[in-house]
Amino acid sequence: MLPVKKTSKSRSRTRRSHNRLKAVNYSICKKCQSPKLPHAACENCGYLNPKITLDVAKEETD
Repeated sequence: MLPVKKTSKSRSRTRRSHNRLKAVNYSICKKCQSPKLPHAACENCGYLNPKITLDVAKEETD
């Protein structure tokens, strides 16, 4: 069966409105002022929240 009336552009676009891209939330690094993802280490300087401690293993050279 064919549709009785044409679906308007606004009606079909509002139906697809949830398919849009989500904006990425960035925060600013406190040391180097470069953009970074929140709750993650800075890619530029490696700064992380000083309250959090990370155990980094060192490589052994022979």
